[in-house]
Amino acid sequence: MTTTYIGQPISRVDGRAKVTGEAEYAAEHAVPGLTYGYVVSSAVAKGKIRRIDAADALNLPGVVDVLTHENAPRLAQSDSSYADELASPGSPFRPLHDDEIKFSAQPIAVVVAETFELARYAASLVRVEYDRQPHATDLEVERTRAYEPKQRALIPLVPKPRGDTAKAFASAPVQIDVEYRAPAEHHNPMELFATTAMRDEDGTLTVFDKTQGVQNVESYLCNVFGDASTGLRVVAPFVGGAFGSGLRPQYQVLLAVLAAHAVKRSVRVSLTRQQMFGLTHRPACWQRVALAAAADGKLEGIVHETVAETSRFEDYSEPTVHWSGLLYQCDNVTLDHKVAQLDVNTPGDMRAPGAAWGLYALECAMDELADKLRIDPVELRLRNYAEKDQNDRLPFSSKALRECYRQGEERFGWARRVREPRSMRDGDTLMGWGMAGGVWEALQTEASAKCVLTADSKATVSSATEDIGTGTYTIMTQIAADALGLPLESVTFKLGDSAFSKAPVEGGSSTASSVGSAVKAACENVREQLIALARKSDTSLGDVAAEDIIFADGQIHSRSDRSRAITVADIMRRENRDVIEAEVPAAASSKRSEYSCYAHSAVFADVRVDPDLGSIQVARLVSAVAAGRIINPKTARSQVVGGAVWGIGMALEEESVIDQQFGRFINHNLAEYHVPVHADVHDIEVIFVEEHDEVVNPLGAKGLGEIGIVGVAAAIANAVFHATGRRIRELPITLDKVFAVH
Repeated sequence: MTTTYIGQPISRVDGRAKVTGEAEYAAEHAVPGLTYGYVVSSAVAKGKIRRIDAADALNLPGVVDVLTHENAPRLAQSDSSYADELASPGSPFRPLHDDEIKFSAQPIAVVVAETFELARYAASLVRVEYDRQPHATDLEVERTRAYEPKQRALIPLVPKPRGDTAKAFASAPVQIDVEYRAPAEHHNPMELFATTAMRDEDGTLTVFDKTQGVQNVESYLCNVFGDASTGLRVVAPFVGGAFGSGLRPQYQVLLAVLAAHAVKRSVRVSLTRQQMFGLTHRPACWQRVALAAAADGKLEGIVHETVAETSRFEDYSEPTVHWSGLLYQCDNVTLDHKVAQLDVNTPGDMRAPGAAWGLYALECAMDELADKLRIDPVELRLRNYAEKDQNDRLPFSSKALRECYRQGEERFGWARRVREPRSMRDGDTLMGWGMAGGVWEALQTEASAKCVLTADSKATVSSATEDIGTGTYTIMTQIAADALGLPLESVTFKLGDSAFSKAPVEGGSSTASSVGSAVKAACENVREQLIALARKSDTSLGDVAAEDIIFADGQIHSRSDRSRAITVADIMRRENRDVIEAEVPAAASSKRSEYSCYAHSAVFADVRVDPDLGSIQVARLVSAVAAGRIINPKTARSQVVGGAVWGIGMALEEESVIDQQFGRFINHNLAEYHVPVHADVHDIEVIFVEEHDEVVNPLGAKGLGEIGIVGVAAAIANAVFHATGRRIRELPITLDKVFAVH
């Protein structure tokens, strides 16, 4: 088999549908007789609802119903019924379950009306009286009450201490011991969360939802609604960004289905941008990193502690400290992760959960150590390079981080960096150069795919995965076309339907590895069926060895003799077959258990700081990434550039601010929750370092969504220090902090 499409910069196969408006998102599906639901949100952070008066809303012509905890249909009562496949330990939130207020902006009612505008206006007429209770939303205050959370499924245990860190710190000649703080952040995808619950005459529902996992949502709804969900199907062919916010079902999907059952009509519930800030978020986090080193920079001890926020009702946790035991060679390591309960909604996975904050702290601490030792930051990392996974004591399936450092610093021009802070200028502007390393696990989870090949030499491949803007449609089409030897335009990949072959939620940079392997396996199964039929149909291929058979341009031929060939259409015609199909699962090979599989990166940042105004500009970023086989360099680069842009936001702009008096996020819009815009983003160069990996999965590919963001905020923070000589240990680095540090 020859490779034609894998590795090629193919333009997105779904691009035309998106730019022409043909692509339909959750709130865009045309549904006859549709009604609209608008959510009424809690104005307090903790307490009980004393009274809800919906009379004025219900008196408006066109208002169909107002659902509250007092009149909503009774649903499942057990916690397990509300626990989706990514739920944290505890009691998942149940919308409209009772009169208890757990967090500010909690949904407490949904108004259903004939138009969205009417529903929104009617919602403003719903009067709510509360019995307020004291709330706690300040992590700094609650940090003293932190505890070890219950273990969350799919998240590795915090590695046990190794060696003797106390002894290492007692004798090490060079030490640093510093604290870092990072704020809560909100995902803010372009597409707002929405659900259209389309009800057929027989009561069955097709649920168009914004989600990263249609089968996860389907299972959740079936558990919650029981018999009422018979025949339910969840569909999400297009998702306008999610970044982890759509991994778990959000409350609007339950409210839409609940309302559809209650009013016996189709219902659409769309959230506003302000209401999006009542959903999940990246947790605020306090971290302490202590490093002990010999005079030559060799690490002798690492301590990394963190306290992150969680809700009162679930123990959310993420792998924040794990990376400090993995990335560098050190025999004495102590890691500790705790959580503190706040009166907020449960935090959730946000692009590179755990690593985004954990690597920020670790890589800034490494820069502080390099400065104290007067060693080049790249050289310090090379002196402590880990040849094996220090946590699991396993070899890496592949690791080209050394080459990331080398190619990144060469392209960036790192050799011209002057070590002393405040020693480089661009005119009157301070110039700073910083760098950081990055790592993210190369996951593979079980997935299935189905391939159907028709007599006209066209293939339809499907799996219940998602494309949240990453290019899944395109790379799966490339993988299938390669395996079948068909032109790209002869292959159609379908996704985002819970009726398709089983697939995990799209997250953790695992989709290319997991679903891609299943697509490859399904198409190869069809190919093997074709070979068997070809040998029957064309005796000239009967003695051709399997490894000598080539699939290309819709035909099968001998590698050594192109005249010994037959088209796919002729095979199926001769054998009187309309279709050949296969549905195949794919799981990680047993060989993976003998290795640690990770993607790596090195990020170099050039910042300019105005000495009079304190304003910071990221003039240039170079990101060198080792992520195995790159299936599509065009979409891959887009992923890494997107991560780098987000890293700029993490470092300099993004912060969800809580008014502690009211326990409410107050900058709940894109005017005040700042994200990078075009004027903030300048030169970003991406280097894909060649890396061959036969263990990670059959494609040899590693995910790119997370590795593109980890390390970026640290590189920028380190560059700000180099420019100013001021070490700022709290994100985001705003101009007031630049001036406040002494």
